[in-house]
Amino acid sequence: MLLRMAVCARLCGAGQSRRCRRRQRHSQPHRDSDSDMDMDEEEEEERVVGKPKDESDCGSSCHSSGAGVLGPPRPQSLLDLPPELLVEIFSSLPGAALPNLALVCKKFRQILNTETIWRRRCTEEFGMRDDLRKMEIVGMSSRDLYVKLLYPYRNILGLWQPDIGPYGGLLNVVVDGLFIIGWMYLPPHDPRVEDPMRRRPLFRIHMWEKNKAMVECMYGHKGPHKGDIQTVKKDEFSTKCNQTDHHRMPGGRQEEFRTWLEDEWGRTLEDIFHEHMQELILMKFIYTSQYDNCLTYRRIYLPPCLPSDLLKPGLFKGTYGSHGLEIIMLSFHGSKAKVTKLTGDPNVPAGQLTLEIDLNRPLRLPDLEHQRSMEELSRLVLGVHEEVQRGLQAQDAPPEPAEAAEGSDTAPPAGVEDVELGAAACSSASEAQPFVLPLGVMARNEVYPRTCKMCFYGTGLIAGHGFTSPERTPGLFILFDDDRFGFIWLELKSFSLYSRLTDQLSHAQAPSMERFEAMLRNMQSWTS
Repeated sequence: MLLRMAVCARLCGAGQSRRCRRRQRHSQPHRDSDSDMDMDEEEEEERVVGKPKDESDCGSSCHSSGAGVLGPPRPQSLLDLPPELLVEIFSSLPGAALPNLALVCKKFRQILNTETIWRRRCTEEFGMRDDLRKMEIVGMSSRDLYVKLLYPYRNILGLWQPDIGPYGGLLNVVVDGLFIIGWMYLPPHDPRVEDPMRRRPLFRIHMWEKNKAMVECMYGHKGPHKGDIQTVKKDEFSTKCNQTDHHRMPGGRQEEFRTWLEDEWGRTLEDIFHEHMQELILMKFIYTSQYDNCLTYRRIYLPPCLPSDLLKPGLFKGTYGSHGLEIIMLSFHGSKAKVTKLTGDPNVPAGQLTLEIDLNRPLRLPDLEHQRSMEELSRLVLGVHEEVQRGLQAQDAPPEPAEAAEGSDTAPPAGVEDVELGAAACSSASEAQPFVLPLGVMARNEVYPRTCKMCFYGTGLIAGHGFTSPERTPGLFILFDDDRFGFIWLELKSFSLYSRLTDQLSHAQAPSMERFEAMLRNMQSWTS
Protein backbone atom coordinates (compact mmCIF):
# COMPACT_ATOMS: atom_id res chain seq x y z
CA MET A 1 0.00 0.00 0.00
CA LEU A 2 2.79 2.40 0.88
CA LEU A 3 4.55 1.67 -2.39
CA ARG A 4 1.34 2.24 -4.34
CA MET A 5 0.77 5.53 -2.59
CA ALA A 6 4.37 6.50 -3.26
CA VAL A 7 3.91 5.87 -6.95
CA CYS A 8 0.70 7.87 -6.98
CA ALA A 9 2.42 10.69 -5.15
CA ARG A 10 5.26 10.60 -7.65
CA LEU A 11 2.86 10.77 -10.58
CA CYS A 12 1.01 13.66 -9.00
CA GLY A 13 4.21 15.48 -8.10
CA ALA A 14 6.35 15.36 -4.98
CA GLY A 15 5.18 17.59 -2.16
CA GLN A 16 2.42 17.80 0.38
CA SER A 17 -1.24 18.05 -0.60
CA ARG A 18 -3.68 20.63 0.77
CA ARG A 19 -5.25 18.03 3.05
CA CYS A 20 -1.82 17.15 4.44
CA ARG A 21 -1.03 20.81 5.07
CA ARG A 22 -4.38 21.23 6.79
CA ARG A 23 -3.53 18.24 9.01
CA GLN A 24 -0.30 19.90 10.03
CA ARG A 25 -2.16 23.07 11.00
CA HIS A 26 -4.48 21.07 13.28
CA SER A 27 -1.57 19.26 14.88
CA GLN A 28 -0.10 22.58 16.07
CA PRO A 29 -2.24 23.82 19.02
CA HIS A 30 -0.86 27.37 19.02
CA ARG A 31 -2.32 28.04 15.55
CA ASP A 32 -5.53 30.12 15.38
CA SER A 33 -8.55 27.90 14.73
CA ASP A 34 -9.99 30.50 12.37
CA SER A 35 -7.55 29.37 9.76
CA ASP A 36 -9.33 26.03 9.61
CA MET A 37 -12.28 27.75 8.00
CA ASP A 38 -10.24 28.84 5.06
CA MET A 39 -11.00 25.90 2.73
CA ASP A 40 -11.29 25.83 -1.02
CA GLU A 41 -13.77 23.88 -3.13
CA GLU A 42 -11.59 20.78 -3.21
CA GLU A 43 -11.51 20.53 0.57
CA GLU A 44 -15.26 21.09 0.70
CA GLU A 45 -15.81 18.14 -1.65
CA GLU A 46 -13.57 15.96 0.49
CA ARG A 47 -15.80 16.67 3.51
CA VAL A 48 -18.93 15.72 1.60
CA VAL A 49 -17.55 12.32 0.57
CA GLY A 50 -16.93 11.12 4.14
CA LYS A 51 -18.97 11.26 7.28
CA PRO A 52 -20.04 14.85 8.18
CA LYS A 53 -17.74 16.45 10.67
CA ASP A 54 -17.25 19.93 12.03
CA GLU A 55 -14.10 21.93 12.22
CA SER A 56 -13.53 21.28 15.89
CA ASP A 57 -12.71 17.59 15.42
CA CYS A 58 -11.15 17.78 11.96
CA GLY A 59 -7.65 17.34 13.34
CA SER A 60 -8.50 14.09 15.07
CA SER A 61 -10.61 12.74 12.21
CA CYS A 62 -7.65 13.13 9.83
CA HIS A 63 -5.81 10.53 11.98
CA SER A 64 -8.68 8.16 12.69
CA SER A 65 -10.46 5.37 10.87
CA GLY A 66 -14.21 4.79 10.63
CA ALA A 67 -14.11 3.02 13.99
CA GLY A 68 -12.43 6.03 15.59
CA VAL A 69 -9.15 4.19 16.34
CA LEU A 70 -6.12 6.45 16.14
CA GLY A 71 -3.26 5.42 13.79
CA PRO A 72 -0.19 6.82 12.05
CA PRO A 73 -0.84 9.34 9.30
CA ARG A 74 -0.84 7.98 5.79
CA PRO A 75 1.93 9.44 3.60
CA GLN A 76 0.69 11.72 0.87
CA SER A 77 3.98 12.19 -1.06
CA LEU A 78 7.42 10.66 -1.52
CA LEU A 79 8.76 13.02 1.12
CA ASP A 80 6.52 11.39 3.74
CA LEU A 81 7.86 7.87 3.10
CA PRO A 82 10.43 6.37 5.46
CA PRO A 83 14.06 6.44 4.22
CA GLU A 84 14.33 2.65 3.92
CA LEU A 85 11.37 2.59 1.52
CA LEU A 86 12.80 5.45 -0.51
CA VAL A 87 16.05 3.49 -0.81
CA GLU A 88 14.10 0.54 -2.20
CA ILE A 89 12.25 2.76 -4.69
CA PHE A 90 15.36 4.62 -5.85
CA SER A 91 17.26 1.33 -6.24
CA SER A 92 14.75 0.16 -8.83
CA LEU A 93 15.24 3.24 -11.03
CA PRO A 94 17.79 3.26 -13.88
CA GLY A 95 21.06 4.86 -12.93
CA ALA A 96 20.68 7.53 -15.61
CA ALA A 97 17.66 8.95 -13.73
CA LEU A 98 19.32 9.25 -10.32
CA PRO A 99 21.34 12.47 -10.89
CA ASN A 100 18.14 14.37 -11.75
CA LEU A 101 16.43 12.86 -8.72
CA ALA A 102 19.18 14.28 -6.50
CA LEU A 103 18.22 17.80 -7.65
CA VAL A 104 14.70 17.54 -6.20
CA CYS A 105 15.57 18.21 -2.58
CA LYS A 106 18.19 17.76 0.12
CA LYS A 107 16.51 14.66 1.53
CA PHE A 108 16.64 12.85 -1.82
CA ARG A 109 20.25 13.89 -2.29
CA GLN A 110 21.20 12.45 1.11
CA ILE A 111 19.38 9.17 0.46
CA LEU A 112 21.12 8.80 -2.90
CA ASN A 113 24.42 8.52 -1.04
CA THR A 114 23.30 5.09 0.19
CA GLU A 115 25.62 2.36 -1.11
CA THR A 116 22.75 -0.11 -1.51
CA ILE A 117 21.28 1.93 -4.35
CA TRP A 118 24.47 2.07 -6.41
CA ARG A 119 25.44 -1.51 -5.61
CA ARG A 120 22.15 -2.68 -7.12
CA ARG A 121 22.66 -0.50 -10.21
CA CYS A 122 26.12 -1.98 -10.75
CA THR A 123 24.69 -5.47 -10.41
CA GLU A 124 21.59 -5.13 -12.57
CA GLU A 125 23.00 -2.92 -15.34
CA PHE A 126 26.54 -4.29 -15.60
CA GLY A 127 26.37 -7.77 -14.09
CA MET A 128 28.75 -7.05 -11.20
CA ARG A 129 28.25 -9.31 -8.17
CA ASP A 130 31.26 -10.88 -6.52
CA ASP A 131 33.45 -8.07 -7.84
CA LEU A 132 31.69 -5.58 -5.58
CA ARG A 133 33.24 -7.25 -2.55
CA LYS A 134 36.70 -6.35 -3.83
CA MET A 135 35.73 -2.69 -3.80
CA GLU A 136 35.36 -2.73 -0.03
CA ILE A 137 38.95 -3.98 0.26
CA VAL A 138 40.39 -1.18 -1.88
CA GLY A 139 38.11 1.44 -0.34
CA MET A 140 36.14 2.24 -3.48
CA SER A 141 32.43 3.03 -3.26
CA SER A 142 29.80 1.59 -5.60
CA ARG A 143 28.66 5.13 -6.33
CA ASP A 144 32.11 6.21 -7.52
CA LEU A 145 32.46 3.05 -9.61
CA TYR A 146 29.12 3.68 -11.31
CA VAL A 147 29.36 7.45 -11.73
CA LYS A 148 33.03 7.71 -12.75
CA LEU A 149 33.67 4.45 -14.65
CA LEU A 150 30.70 2.29 -15.63
CA TYR A 151 28.24 4.96 -16.70
CA PRO A 152 30.63 7.24 -18.66
CA TYR A 153 31.99 4.28 -20.67
CA ARG A 154 28.73 2.32 -20.99
CA ASN A 155 28.43 3.14 -24.70
CA ILE A 156 31.62 1.29 -25.64
CA LEU A 157 30.49 -2.04 -24.17
CA GLY A 158 29.70 -4.75 -26.72
CA LEU A 159 31.10 -5.99 -30.04
CA TRP A 160 33.18 -3.88 -32.43
CA GLN A 161 35.05 -4.30 -35.69
CA PRO A 162 38.40 -2.49 -35.97
CA ASP A 163 39.23 -0.62 -39.15
CA ILE A 164 42.37 -2.53 -40.17
CA GLY A 165 41.97 -2.47 -43.93
CA PRO A 166 40.96 -5.87 -45.37
CA TYR A 167 41.80 -7.78 -42.19
CA GLY A 168 39.12 -6.46 -39.83
CA GLY A 169 38.78 -8.17 -36.48
CA LEU A 170 36.50 -8.73 -33.51
CA LEU A 171 36.75 -6.67 -30.31
CA ASN A 172 34.60 -7.39 -27.26
CA VAL A 173 34.48 -4.66 -24.60
CA VAL A 174 33.27 -6.00 -21.25
CA VAL A 175 33.14 -5.19 -17.55
CA ASP A 176 35.76 -7.54 -16.15
CA GLY A 177 36.14 -7.30 -12.39
CA LEU A 178 36.81 -3.68 -11.49
CA PHE A 179 38.02 -2.99 -15.05
CA ILE A 180 36.51 -2.31 -18.43
CA ILE A 181 38.64 -4.34 -20.85
CA GLY A 182 38.73 -4.45 -24.63
CA TRP A 183 39.50 -8.03 -25.68
CA MET A 184 40.57 -8.75 -29.25
CA TYR A 185 39.26 -12.17 -30.26
CA LEU A 186 41.60 -14.30 -32.36
CA PRO A 187 40.74 -17.58 -34.13
CA PRO A 188 42.52 -20.79 -33.07
CA HIS A 189 45.75 -21.67 -34.84
CA ASP A 190 45.20 -23.01 -38.34
CA PRO A 191 43.75 -25.55 -39.03
CA ARG A 192 42.27 -26.42 -35.59
CA VAL A 193 38.90 -24.82 -36.28
CA GLU A 194 37.11 -26.53 -33.39
CA ASP A 195 39.54 -25.25 -30.73
CA PRO A 196 38.34 -22.35 -28.50
CA MET A 197 38.97 -18.76 -29.46
CA ARG A 198 42.03 -16.91 -28.19
CA ARG A 199 41.88 -13.47 -26.51
CA ARG A 200 44.34 -10.61 -26.26
CA PRO A 201 43.72 -7.43 -24.19
CA LEU A 202 44.18 -4.22 -26.19
CA PHE A 203 43.16 -1.65 -23.55
CA ARG A 204 41.68 -1.37 -20.09
CA ILE A 205 40.00 1.34 -17.99
CA HIS A 206 40.15 1.41 -14.20
CA MET A 207 40.01 3.67 -11.13
CA TRP A 208 42.91 2.43 -9.04
CA GLU A 209 44.61 5.81 -8.84
CA LYS A 210 43.52 9.43 -8.30
CA ASN A 211 39.88 8.35 -7.89
CA LYS A 212 39.19 8.88 -11.58
CA ALA A 213 38.99 6.62 -14.61
CA MET A 214 42.31 5.95 -16.34
CA VAL A 215 42.80 4.42 -19.81
CA GLU A 216 45.79 2.14 -20.38
CA CYS A 217 47.09 0.56 -23.57
CA MET A 218 47.80 -3.18 -23.19
CA TYR A 219 49.48 -3.71 -26.56
CA GLY A 220 53.09 -4.83 -26.64
CA HIS A 221 55.22 -6.79 -24.18
CA LYS A 222 56.14 -4.20 -21.54
CA GLY A 223 52.92 -4.12 -19.56
CA PRO A 224 50.18 -1.46 -19.29
CA HIS A 225 51.00 2.10 -20.29
CA LYS A 226 49.19 5.36 -20.97
CA GLY A 227 46.42 5.41 -23.56
CA ASP A 228 43.33 7.33 -24.52
CA ILE A 229 39.80 6.63 -25.80
CA GLN A 230 37.72 9.06 -27.84
CA THR A 231 34.10 8.64 -28.83
CA VAL A 232 34.05 9.90 -32.40
CA LYS A 233 30.30 9.55 -32.98
CA LYS A 234 27.44 7.20 -32.21
CA ASP A 235 28.47 3.54 -32.57
CA GLU A 236 32.10 4.48 -33.21
CA PHE A 237 35.13 5.14 -31.00
CA SER A 238 38.91 5.35 -31.32
CA THR A 239 41.85 4.24 -29.19
CA LYS A 240 45.26 5.88 -29.01
CA CYS A 241 48.50 4.76 -27.40
CA ASN A 242 50.49 7.58 -25.82
CA GLN A 243 53.67 5.52 -25.33
CA THR A 244 54.23 3.49 -28.50
CA ASP A 245 57.84 2.84 -27.46
CA HIS A 246 56.36 0.15 -25.19
CA HIS A 247 55.47 -1.79 -28.35
CA ARG A 248 59.09 -2.07 -29.53
CA MET A 249 61.29 -5.07 -28.75
CA PRO A 250 65.08 -5.11 -28.17
CA GLY A 251 65.67 -7.26 -31.25
CA GLY A 252 63.94 -4.82 -33.57
CA ARG A 253 61.45 -5.73 -36.28
CA GLN A 254 62.79 -9.23 -36.74
CA GLU A 255 62.12 -10.14 -33.12
CA GLU A 256 58.72 -8.47 -33.30
CA PHE A 257 57.86 -10.49 -36.41
CA ARG A 258 58.95 -13.81 -34.90
CA THR A 259 56.94 -13.12 -31.75
CA TRP A 260 53.87 -12.04 -33.75
CA LEU A 261 54.11 -15.09 -36.04
CA GLU A 262 54.27 -17.51 -33.14
CA ASP A 263 51.29 -15.84 -31.51
CA GLU A 264 49.27 -15.49 -34.72
CA TRP A 265 50.02 -18.83 -36.36
CA GLY A 266 51.59 -20.93 -33.63
CA ARG A 267 54.69 -21.70 -35.72
CA THR A 268 57.86 -20.22 -37.18
CA LEU A 269 58.37 -19.02 -40.73
CA GLU A 270 60.62 -22.04 -41.40
CA ASP A 271 57.68 -24.33 -40.60
CA ILE A 272 55.60 -22.77 -43.38
CA PHE A 273 56.82 -24.28 -46.64
CA HIS A 274 54.20 -22.76 -48.93
CA GLU A 275 55.79 -19.68 -50.52
CA HIS A 276 52.47 -17.97 -51.22
CA MET A 277 51.41 -18.40 -47.59
CA GLN A 278 54.71 -16.90 -46.42
CA GLU A 279 54.03 -13.82 -48.55
CA LEU A 280 50.51 -13.47 -47.16
CA ILE A 281 51.76 -13.75 -43.57
CA LEU A 282 54.53 -11.17 -44.04
CA MET A 283 52.09 -8.82 -45.76
CA LYS A 284 49.63 -9.04 -42.85
CA PHE A 285 52.35 -8.33 -40.27
CA ILE A 286 53.59 -5.25 -42.11
CA TYR A 287 50.08 -3.91 -42.62
CA THR A 288 48.67 -4.49 -39.13
CA SER A 289 51.74 -3.50 -37.08
CA GLN A 290 51.80 0.02 -38.49
CA TYR A 291 48.68 0.98 -36.49
CA ASP A 292 50.39 0.62 -33.07
CA ASN A 293 46.98 0.04 -31.47
CA CYS A 294 45.72 3.43 -32.65
CA LEU A 295 42.49 2.19 -34.17
CA THR A 296 38.91 3.17 -34.97
CA TYR A 297 36.15 0.72 -34.08
CA ARG A 298 32.60 0.44 -35.42
CA ARG A 299 29.81 -1.31 -33.54
CA ILE A 300 28.50 -4.65 -34.76
CA TYR A 301 25.55 -6.69 -33.52
CA LEU A 302 24.78 -10.36 -33.18
CA PRO A 303 22.00 -11.44 -35.57
CA PRO A 304 18.44 -11.78 -34.25
CA CYS A 305 17.25 -15.37 -33.71
CA LEU A 306 13.86 -16.52 -35.02
CA PRO A 307 12.06 -19.85 -34.43
CA SER A 308 12.03 -20.49 -38.20
CA ASP A 309 15.84 -20.34 -38.53
CA LEU A 310 17.54 -23.47 -39.81
CA LEU A 311 19.96 -23.30 -36.88
CA LYS A 312 20.87 -20.70 -34.29
CA PRO A 313 22.58 -17.74 -35.99
CA GLY A 314 25.75 -16.26 -34.55
CA LEU A 315 29.53 -16.21 -34.88
CA PHE A 316 31.64 -19.03 -36.33
CA LYS A 317 35.28 -19.60 -37.21
CA GLY A 318 36.10 -21.16 -40.56
CA THR A 319 38.98 -22.34 -42.74
CA TYR A 320 39.99 -20.23 -45.75
CA GLY A 321 42.88 -22.05 -47.37
CA SER A 322 46.24 -20.33 -47.23
CA HIS A 323 44.63 -17.32 -45.49
CA GLY A 324 44.14 -19.43 -42.35
CA LEU A 325 41.13 -19.27 -40.04
CA GLU A 326 38.71 -16.37 -40.21
CA ILE A 327 35.72 -15.24 -38.10
CA ILE A 328 32.33 -15.04 -39.80
CA MET A 329 28.74 -14.23 -38.88
CA LEU A 330 25.80 -16.44 -39.91
CA SER A 331 22.39 -14.76 -40.21
CA PHE A 332 19.01 -15.65 -41.74
CA HIS A 333 16.90 -13.44 -43.99
CA GLY A 334 13.72 -15.20 -45.05
CA SER A 335 14.64 -17.93 -47.52
CA LYS A 336 18.29 -16.86 -47.55
CA ALA A 337 21.16 -17.58 -45.17
CA LYS A 338 24.06 -15.11 -45.28
CA VAL A 339 27.62 -15.57 -44.07
CA THR A 340 29.51 -12.28 -43.54
CA LYS A 341 33.22 -11.96 -42.81
CA LEU A 342 34.29 -10.23 -39.60
CA THR A 343 37.95 -10.91 -40.36
CA GLY A 344 39.19 -10.99 -43.93
CA ASP A 345 42.15 -11.17 -46.26
CA PRO A 346 43.56 -9.27 -49.27
CA ASN A 347 41.34 -11.25 -51.66
CA VAL A 348 37.95 -11.00 -49.93
CA PRO A 349 38.14 -8.39 -47.13
CA ALA A 350 36.26 -8.22 -43.85
CA GLY A 351 32.65 -7.06 -44.11
CA GLN A 352 31.95 -8.86 -47.38
CA LEU A 353 29.26 -11.50 -47.93
CA THR A 354 31.39 -14.62 -48.31
CA LEU A 355 28.50 -17.12 -48.65
CA GLU A 356 24.84 -16.85 -49.63
CA ILE A 357 22.64 -19.94 -49.23
CA ASP A 358 19.26 -20.49 -50.91
CA LEU A 359 17.15 -22.37 -48.36
CA ASN A 360 14.46 -22.94 -50.99
CA ARG A 361 16.85 -25.13 -52.98
CA PRO A 362 17.87 -28.18 -50.93
CA LEU A 363 19.94 -30.94 -52.54
CA ARG A 364 19.78 -34.65 -51.79
CA LEU A 365 23.17 -36.30 -51.74
CA PRO A 366 23.71 -39.61 -53.53
CA ASP A 367 25.18 -42.67 -51.82
CA LEU A 368 28.74 -42.60 -50.48
CA GLU A 369 30.24 -44.11 -53.61
CA HIS A 370 28.83 -41.36 -55.83
CA GLN A 371 29.66 -38.66 -53.26
CA ARG A 372 33.34 -39.37 -53.87
CA SER A 373 32.93 -38.26 -57.49
CA MET A 374 33.56 -34.57 -58.15
CA GLU A 375 31.71 -34.93 -61.44
CA GLU A 376 28.59 -36.15 -59.66
CA LEU A 377 28.71 -33.24 -57.20
CA SER A 378 29.22 -30.74 -60.02
CA ARG A 379 26.26 -32.21 -61.92
CA LEU A 380 23.96 -31.77 -58.93
CA VAL A 381 25.03 -28.24 -58.03
CA LEU A 382 25.40 -26.86 -61.54
CA GLY A 383 21.97 -28.22 -62.46
CA VAL A 384 20.41 -26.03 -59.78
CA HIS A 385 22.73 -23.13 -60.66
CA GLU A 386 21.54 -23.15 -64.27
CA GLU A 387 17.94 -23.21 -63.10
CA VAL A 388 18.60 -20.20 -60.87
CA GLN A 389 20.20 -18.29 -63.74
CA ARG A 390 17.24 -19.04 -66.01
CA GLY A 391 14.91 -17.81 -63.27
CA LEU A 392 16.80 -14.54 -63.03
CA GLN A 393 16.64 -14.08 -66.79
CA ALA A 394 12.92 -14.88 -66.82
CA GLN A 395 12.23 -12.02 -64.45
CA ASP A 396 13.12 -9.56 -67.21
CA ALA A 397 11.46 -11.54 -70.02
CA PRO A 398 7.73 -11.30 -70.98
CA PRO A 399 5.54 -14.10 -69.51
CA GLU A 400 4.91 -17.19 -71.64
CA PRO A 401 1.41 -17.90 -73.01
CA ALA A 402 -0.71 -20.07 -70.75
CA GLU A 403 -1.08 -22.81 -73.39
CA ALA A 404 2.65 -23.15 -73.81
CA ALA A 405 3.17 -23.37 -70.09
CA GLU A 406 0.52 -26.08 -69.68
CA GLY A 407 1.82 -28.17 -72.57
CA SER A 408 5.43 -28.11 -71.52
CA ASP A 409 6.77 -31.47 -70.32
CA THR A 410 10.44 -30.59 -70.29
CA ALA A 411 12.29 -32.49 -67.58
CA PRO A 412 14.04 -30.31 -64.98
CA PRO A 413 17.82 -30.37 -64.83
CA ALA A 414 19.49 -32.98 -62.72
CA GLY A 415 19.28 -32.16 -59.02
CA VAL A 416 16.33 -29.78 -59.38
CA GLU A 417 13.73 -32.39 -58.43
CA ASP A 418 14.48 -31.69 -54.77
CA VAL A 419 14.09 -27.93 -55.06
CA GLU A 420 10.31 -28.21 -54.60
CA LEU A 421 10.90 -29.34 -51.03
CA GLY A 422 11.75 -25.69 -50.35
CA ALA A 423 11.12 -24.31 -46.92
CA ALA A 424 9.39 -27.52 -45.84
CA ALA A 425 12.75 -29.26 -45.91
CA CYS A 426 14.23 -26.50 -43.76
CA SER A 427 11.62 -26.79 -41.05
CA SER A 428 11.96 -30.57 -40.72
CA ALA A 429 15.66 -31.37 -40.93
CA SER A 430 16.16 -34.91 -42.16
CA GLU A 431 17.95 -37.58 -40.21
CA ALA A 432 21.72 -37.70 -40.35
CA GLN A 433 23.06 -39.22 -43.55
CA PRO A 434 26.59 -40.33 -44.42
CA PHE A 435 28.88 -37.69 -45.92
CA VAL A 436 32.31 -37.76 -47.53
CA LEU A 437 34.24 -35.16 -49.51
CA PRO A 438 34.72 -35.82 -53.22
CA LEU A 439 38.18 -36.90 -54.34
CA GLY A 440 40.30 -33.95 -55.40
CA VAL A 441 38.66 -31.44 -53.03
CA MET A 442 41.25 -29.74 -50.81
CA ALA A 443 40.54 -29.43 -47.08
CA ARG A 444 42.69 -27.65 -44.50
CA ASN A 445 41.37 -29.98 -41.82
CA GLU A 446 41.09 -33.65 -42.74
CA VAL A 447 39.07 -34.27 -39.57
CA TYR A 448 35.53 -33.29 -40.52
CA PRO A 449 32.06 -34.71 -39.65
CA ARG A 450 31.16 -37.87 -41.58
CA THR A 451 27.41 -37.36 -41.28
CA CYS A 452 25.24 -34.39 -42.23
CA LYS A 453 21.63 -33.30 -41.80
CA MET A 454 20.90 -31.29 -44.93
CA CYS A 455 22.52 -29.74 -48.01
CA PHE A 456 21.59 -26.62 -49.98
CA TYR A 457 22.64 -24.82 -53.10
CA GLY A 458 24.61 -21.64 -52.46
CA THR A 459 27.19 -19.28 -53.87
CA GLY A 460 30.59 -18.19 -52.54
CA LEU A 461 32.46 -14.95 -53.19
CA ILE A 462 35.91 -15.20 -54.77
CA ALA A 463 38.17 -12.39 -55.98
CA GLY A 464 41.72 -11.57 -57.04
CA HIS A 465 44.29 -9.85 -54.83
CA GLY A 466 43.06 -6.45 -53.71
CA PHE A 467 39.42 -7.57 -54.10
CA THR A 468 39.67 -7.33 -57.88
CA SER A 469 37.14 -8.99 -60.22
CA PRO A 470 34.87 -10.32 -57.46
CA GLU A 471 32.31 -12.92 -58.55
CA ARG A 472 29.90 -15.35 -56.97
CA THR A 473 30.46 -18.99 -57.86
CA PRO A 474 28.20 -21.99 -57.12
CA GLY A 475 28.86 -24.41 -54.29
CA LEU A 476 27.30 -26.79 -51.79
CA PHE A 477 26.31 -25.82 -48.24
CA ILE A 478 26.40 -28.77 -45.80
CA LEU A 479 24.70 -28.61 -42.40
CA PHE A 480 26.46 -31.08 -40.11
CA ASP A 481 24.82 -30.25 -36.76
CA ASP A 482 23.72 -27.26 -34.68
CA ASP A 483 27.30 -26.00 -34.26
CA ARG A 484 29.05 -26.94 -37.54
CA PHE A 485 28.53 -26.47 -41.25
CA GLY A 486 30.68 -26.58 -44.36
CA PHE A 487 30.88 -25.29 -47.92
CA ILE A 488 32.38 -26.89 -51.01
CA TRP A 489 33.69 -24.32 -53.51
CA LEU A 490 33.24 -25.98 -56.92
CA GLU A 491 35.51 -23.68 -58.91
CA LEU A 492 38.28 -23.76 -56.31
CA LYS A 493 37.78 -27.46 -55.50
CA SER A 494 38.15 -26.47 -51.89
CA PHE A 495 36.25 -27.21 -48.66
CA SER A 496 35.69 -24.79 -45.76
CA LEU A 497 34.64 -26.07 -42.33
CA TYR A 498 32.94 -23.73 -39.86
CA SER A 499 32.58 -24.23 -36.09
CA ARG A 500 30.49 -22.13 -33.70
CA LEU A 501 32.09 -19.56 -31.42
CA THR A 502 30.79 -20.49 -27.95
CA ASP A 503 31.99 -17.49 -25.91
CA GLN A 504 29.32 -15.56 -24.00
CA LEU A 505 28.99 -12.12 -25.60
CA SER A 506 27.00 -9.50 -23.67
CA HIS A 507 25.67 -6.10 -24.81
CA ALA A 508 25.77 -7.44 -28.39
CA GLN A 509 22.23 -8.36 -29.45
CA ALA A 510 20.76 -6.35 -32.33
CA PRO A 511 17.88 -4.06 -31.28
CA SER A 512 15.88 -5.10 -34.37
CA MET A 513 16.23 -6.89 -37.68
CA GLU A 514 16.18 -3.54 -39.48
CA ARG A 515 19.16 -2.26 -37.46
CA PHE A 516 21.03 -5.51 -38.07
CA GLU A 517 20.51 -5.41 -41.84
CA ALA A 518 21.58 -1.76 -41.92
CA MET A 519 24.76 -2.77 -40.08
CA LEU A 520 25.49 -5.47 -42.70
CA ARG A 521 25.13 -2.94 -45.50
CA ASN A 522 27.47 -0.54 -43.73
CA MET A 523 30.05 -3.29 -43.18
CA GLN A 524 30.16 -4.04 -46.90
CA SER A 525 30.57 -0.37 -47.74
CA TRP A 526 33.56 -0.03 -45.35
CA THR A 527 35.70 -2.40 -47.44
CA SER A 528 34.11 -2.27 -50.91
